[in-house]
Amino acid sequence: MNPILTFIVILIGFYGLSTSDNIIKSVFCVTIIESGVILLFLNLGNFEGGAIPILNDHLVDIVDPLPQALMITTIVIGSTVTALSLMLCIKIFHHYGTVEWAEVLRREDVKS
Repeated sequence: MNPILTFIVILIGFYGLSTSDNIIKSVFCVTIIESGVILLFLNLGNFEGGAIPILNDHLVDIVDPLPQALMITTIVIGSTVTALSLMLCIKIFHHYGTVEWAEVLRREDVKS
């Protein structure tokens, strides 16, 4: 995959995060940014003609397995953070009655 496409995915996530009025949409935009970063790291750890890192009888150029192992860990941690963020969105909805950023921040200012 082209690294320019991964930067486009990251920029789409940043655009959605900066224009989102909804907390749940913001959580999903952060997930899109995370997916773009994972694609970027996997793309940078790959090269044309590289084989998978499995032992075999003859010598070949293999792809570095470290970025792949790190990105698997990142996917697990990212899914946990996303689940926690969505749970916090539920708590915010129960407390404020809305998941819109402007309403939550306005109600917080009134309480202060």
